[in-house]
Amino acid sequence: MRRVLLAAALTAGLAGTAHAVEGMWQPAQLPKIADTLKQHGLKLDPKTLTDLTAYPMGAIVSLGGCTASFVSPDGLIVTNHHCGYGALQYNSTPQKNLIVDGFLAKTRADELQGSPDMRVFVTEEIRDVTRDVNAKLNDQMSGAERYKAIELAIKQLVKGCESDGYRCDVYSFHGGYSYQLIKQLEIKDVRMVYAPPESIGKFGGDIDNWMWPRHTGDFSYLRAYVSKDGKSATYAKDNVPYHPKHVLKVNPQGVENGDYVMVVGYPGRTNRYRLADEVQSSIDWVYPTQIKIYQDTLNIIDSAGKADPKVTVKYASMVAGLNNYLKNFGGQLEGLRRADAVNVKRAQETRLEAWLKQQGAAENTALAADIGKLRQQIAADQADRERNLDIGLVSRSSMFSTAVRLVHLAKERPKADLERDAGYQQRDWVRIEGGLKQMERRFDPKVDQQFMVYGLQRYVTLPQDQRLPALDAWLGDAKTEVQLTQKVAALYAGSQLGNTDDRLKWFNADSKAIDASNDSMFKLARAVQPQLQKLEDENDARAGEMGKLRPRYMQAMIAWKDSQHLPIYPDANSSLRVTFGNVQGVAPRDGVSYSPFTTVQGIVEKDTGVEPFDAPKAEIAAIKAKAFDGYASKKQGTLPVDFLADLDITGGNSGSPAMDANGQLVGLAFDGNWESVSGDWLFNPALNRSIQVDVRYMLWVMHHLDHADNLLKEMGVPAK
Repeated sequence: MRRVLLAAALTAGLAGTAHAVEGMWQPAQLPKIADTLKQHGLKLDPKTLTDLTAYPMGAIVSLGGCTASFVSPDGLIVTNHHCGYGALQYNSTPQKNLIVDGFLAKTRADELQGSPDMRVFVTEEIRDVTRDVNAKLNDQMSGAERYKAIELAIKQLVKGCESDGYRCDVYSFHGGYSYQLIKQLEIKDVRMVYAPPESIGKFGGDIDNWMWPRHTGDFSYLRAYVSKDGKSATYAKDNVPYHPKHVLKVNPQGVENGDYVMVVGYPGRTNRYRLADEVQSSIDWVYPTQIKIYQDTLNIIDSAGKADPKVTVKYASMVAGLNNYLKNFGGQLEGLRRADAVNVKRAQETRLEAWLKQQGAAENTALAADIGKLRQQIAADQADRERNLDIGLVSRSSMFSTAVRLVHLAKERPKADLERDAGYQQRDWVRIEGGLKQMERRFDPKVDQQFMVYGLQRYVTLPQDQRLPALDAWLGDAKTEVQLTQKVAALYAGSQLGNTDDRLKWFNADSKAIDASNDSMFKLARAVQPQLQKLEDENDARAGEMGKLRPRYMQAMIAWKDSQHLPIYPDANSSLRVTFGNVQGVAPRDGVSYSPFTTVQGIVEKDTGVEPFDAPKAEIAAIKAKAFDGYASKKQGTLPVDFLADLDITGGNSGSPAMDANGQLVGLAFDGNWESVSGDWLFNPALNRSIQVDVRYMLWVMHHLDHADNLLKEMGVPAK
């Protein structure tokens, strides 16, 4: 019975926005739902949230996978601990493990250079360019022609937008139904300022991940730097702090149960408008396959780490990410099955197609036919999923992927910039170079070899017509794990690409020089790259076909919603979004009800002295002494740690500021409850909750435990 009730609740949520908290809204959409925002408690004028250069939107930034916000005029940035994890790992050694110990720069000179690929993106403009892209298309184009036409249109728009220090990208919404050009200041010098020890920043570890109640202090601080003339520049000692136009004000009083709260950030991806066939594929193949691969990868790293502590440090960031996804995928499977998601989606599609039939017009009949074609295209795409996955696993080894990338780059350099493949234009070279520079700190040759062997073990089981002739020629008769291991070991022994200086030497090389190289990795990459390119072209052609059909489905969906006078938000795609709601608890199961706040008493209750429940002794002593220094909630009579709200968030929202009704910082989003994991596909307002670290706990840890009063003063937080 519960499955039926849950399915009904989800169906209601999909059919409309009666549960107004659902939705990752684009800033420009907010005036349309202004009344709802006000009803939930927003005190700001909703129109101010459409101005990306005003407060508070001007303070929100992307880290290219996480969200963050400026909290001081000198470029200080607050985000999640796990979002700063890479910078901690980059600067750590087995002898000085900043991940475990934490880090605090008392002066600017003490701040640590982040990894070369770290970026801060400040969004300054969003412009609709749908007409510009569609003007390059016609119905007679093949899938390949359509893909190339869209790619060229995007390149031209980007070229016309980008200038010194700015990066522009065109984002697709509703599967290609519309396009927007987003202009961002790209800050390339990002430094680590402060992170609490792992026993606070990751308290509870993977056991508590996606769970409530939670007691994690998931926060850290970075700083953005620019050149002396205020322009974006790569790391240099004489760079100066960036001065943002706006910084978030901190509300040290936090929020209480029922209060309005909103999160602004860059959610990565949701699948709310995917078809039932795609949900079924995810349940039957995608998630189970990914779970096995991620677990096998973790086992490889774990075994190597036991023999060599350096491996543990080098792969710490990867391990954290894999464990996070591993638990997430398990939650996705459980949630989709419990929600009977396939049948919920099929029922929605049936209602949509019935509505189209009722409208009668020829255009609606054509839309219904195109939805049928979309299902056929989805089935065709799924036919090659094993091949694409297994070849991708072979190519994920750092050494081999580096060789392929350098071969490809050398081939693209002589071309005019607009003719270069996406990802290899001049705008991308600094990123490629940054990856080459940082690889050695996140790479172990023995582990890398095992990654490649693992991929090859899967690859050799593929049908012959799905394999790469050049890769087969290199493999020869090697099929068993022992044979593949020997083959890969010889490949690595004949290459110098594991050395940073050698990698950088080849960064500016032309194809003639690479072709003349005897490096074993280059030899294999040169042979395989044309065939990898052919596969990529085939996949692009299919994407072009999908690009015809997915927008037609969304055109029908939008028209259907419009007939009900309901606005429709796009799926997450890493662009700026606003989600809002209220602080509130959750009742996930019969007889179980959770309050919206956890407190420091829970840390004492969970503490075992053994990782991941190994709170610092100084913290336990302070909690027992109730030494809260004025940061405790007067209403709760103790110090909150984390809180729940009915906000609609997903990956990429990590580090997003949680703001009160006046747009002041009251916490940081960092996770969701277990029941919300499958919300990427179906949002359930009764169960979906976001988890935020409470600003009061952040400030207390900074002041009482880590003595980061220099940062509190910089943020304008009153002294205690």
